[in-house]
This record gives sequence, structure tokens and C-alpha cells, in this order.
Amino acid sequence: MDAAFTAEQDEIRRTLREILGKRCGPDEVKAAVRTAAGHDRELWQQLARQLGLPGIAIAEEYGGVGCTAADLALACEETGRALLPSPLLATAVLCAPLITALGTGAQRSALLPSLATGGLTAALAVSGPALATALALTGEDASGQWSGGGRAGGVQARADASGGGWRLYGEAAQVLDGHSAGLLLVAAHTGGFARSRTLLFLVREDAPGLVRSRQAVLDETRPQARIQLRDAPAELLGDEGADVLSALAATGRTASAVLAAEAVGAAGQALARTVEYVRQREQFGRAIGSFQAVKHRLADLYVQVQAARSAAYYAAWDPDQGALALAQALEALRVTAGEAIQLHGGIGFTWEHDAHLYFKRAAADELLFGPVHRLRAHAADRADLFADPAAAVPPPKQSAPPTAPPRSTPPPTPPPAPEKVAV
Repeated sequence: MDAAFTAEQDEIRRTLREILGKRCGPDEVKAAVRTAAGHDRELWQQLARQLGLPGIAIAEEYGGVGCTAADLALACEETGRALLPSPLLATAVLCAPLITALGTGAQRSALLPSLATGGLTAALAVSGPALATALALTGEDASGQWSGGGRAGGVQARADASGGGWRLYGEAAQVLDGHSAGLLLVAAHTGGFARSRTLLFLVREDAPGLVRSRQAVLDETRPQARIQLRDAPAELLGDEGADVLSALAATGRTASAVLAAEAVGAAGQALARTVEYVRQREQFGRAIGSFQAVKHRLADLYVQVQAARSAAYYAAWDPDQGALALAQALEALRVTAGEAIQLHGGIGFTWEHDAHLYFKRAAADELLFGPVHRLRAHAADRADLFADPAAAVPPPKQSAPPTAPPRSTPPPTPPPAPEKVAV
């Protein structure tokens, strides 16, 4: 196996790093997240036109570039370096694969070209804080109870009485880019208890009964919204017999590999900025980076980031290892961002400092897609890592030993008669 990057992959990374270096500095990021869209629309269109970024992993027949998920992961490593606020994750990583896997031919032809060119953005809406569960990152729910389970809560779907489609009612929180997406993929429960199942539905941004509100979140570079569906009309994605849970799990495996690469890019940039700072900051007449204690801390961070990068690259080649790579990358980002604040000293502790952008990304990603220990625990369960080998093989049956006949109890021995003594 040749693990080297191709010339085309190197060119994509070089071009993307050059564009983001000019248009996506820390000040530009802070300004973009405070807009109504939550990202720089002009930059998003530039990335779509010059690099085809939203359509990297979409087939050429639908207007995409026709590359693989590994190419998308390498591109997201660069977007992670710059903490690019964009609908790339929600549109290209979560929604486009689901439409490709489950959509009818007409739906794919109508939606994928617009997604590939950046003219249409999409968001995946699942009820409650269940995104990691829906994507089978931290656990598997074969019954789809996270979508409502036929009870109050979640999002419920019922067929329109006129036979013209479906109606959705319910609520979904923590929807990535849900406030600005032109198309929503809503996971809803239908069938009651008799035919309980989870299906995906398409809801347009102008659908009557759709109410969207942007939420205040820790990491503004990942804007989230609360979606309320009040008897909103919807279109079923695919058919009623679609295996939605398996499609979500497959999407989760690819998404975890992409997210791992993105976290590695952010961790590497946080480390690079910290190294640059300790070379310039002087204390006691010398740069603080020359102190041995600081060198040791930076060396430990470098080893951790490089190990996470290796795991992310391997997951890009084999998405089945994505959960473990994501756990390692999120941990590396959290530790690196925390050490960056420490090594920046007093100025690093101010909430407005650029180091906190990486710290917020680390904390928010672990809340959305983790936590790390659950990612690792679920990966270990899938691999039967801690299964007891002896428990898998039943012990051989042994016949009961023959029962010995009862022994009779001998009669008690009478005490000896007293001796007669002559006087």
C-alpha cells in the first residue's frame, strides 16, 4: 500500500491553505460568526467555485468532483487549521452521503448538483442531544428510540390525510447550521408501536409550520439552531423500506474520520501558534521557549498531535477506525488547546484571546460527538475487546458422581462396668 499523498491531493491542500490564510484569520473568523448566516458567504462561494469543496466527495454525474472521503478529510484538516466557520460539515459530510445512499434517482438529481456547487446548503436534524447516538458514534440504538420512540418528544411523522405527502411535528435542538440551511434532513419516528421505525424527511426552508431559531453556543464557529415543526409538510427521502439506521451509521463512520482530521488540523495550528509565541516572549532576559520545562511540555504536545494525525490519516483510508481516531484527535485538541492557554500566560487566560477559539472548538466537539471515553468504549464493544473468551464457550456437561449408599450408624458403646475391690 502506498500511503503517500498524490500530487492532486497536495495541490488541493496547498490551494486551500493559501486561500484560508488570506481570508480566514482569527479576526475574520470572529467577524464571520457574528453575521446572520454564521459564516462568510462570499468565502464559501469562492471555495465552491475554485475548489469544488462542497462536492469533493460527490460523484461527477451529479456535478461533484468525484473524489473520495479521504480527500474530503484532507481538505477538512486545512479548514480545521483555520477554524473555518462554514456549512461544509453539515452539507458535505452529513447530508450529501445520506441523500446519495437513500434518495431516489429523482431526489439525487434534483438535490446533489445544487449541494455540490454550494448553491444549496443542508442540515441534519435529530431530536435532542442525540447526534452522536444517531450516527452510532457512542452507541447503537437498533430501535431508533432517540427519534421519539412513538411517545411525546422528538419528531413524529404521519402520512397526510390527502395522500399528498407527510406531516411532521416536534422539535430538534442542536442542529448544526440549521438556522441558515436551505434544506433540512429531519429524522422522525413514524408507525406508532405497531410499525415503529425511523425515517428521514426533506423539509424546505420556506415550509409552512417550520420555525428556526439560532442558539447561543460555546463555539460560535459551529452555529446551532433549534428546529420546531408544527405540522410542517415534508417529503420522504427514499422509500418507507429504507434502512435509515444503517445509512446513518455508515455516515457516522465517514464523519468521524473527517472530524478527526479537522481536529488534528486545529490541534496542529494551536501548537504552532504556541511555539511561535514562546520563541518571542521573554522572561528573565531570555525567551521562555528556551526553558527546559517549556521544551518538555511542547515536546509532549508534538508527540500527541503527531500520533493523532497518524490515526486520522489511517481512518481516512479505513473509516471503520474513525471512532478511535476521533477520540484520539479530540483528546489531542483538548490537551493542546489547554496547554496553549497556559503557555500564553496571563494574556492567554483572557476570554478574547485567539487561543480560546481552539479551546472552545475542543470543548464543543466533545459535547457534540463524544465524550472521548464513550467513543472508545463503543469502539471496544464493537471489537469485543473486553469479551471474556471463557464466557463464549459453554463448559462441558459433567455427569453427577454416583451416590454412595448410606452407612448405618453403629450402636453406642456401653461404658465399662466398675471394678469390685475387696476391703
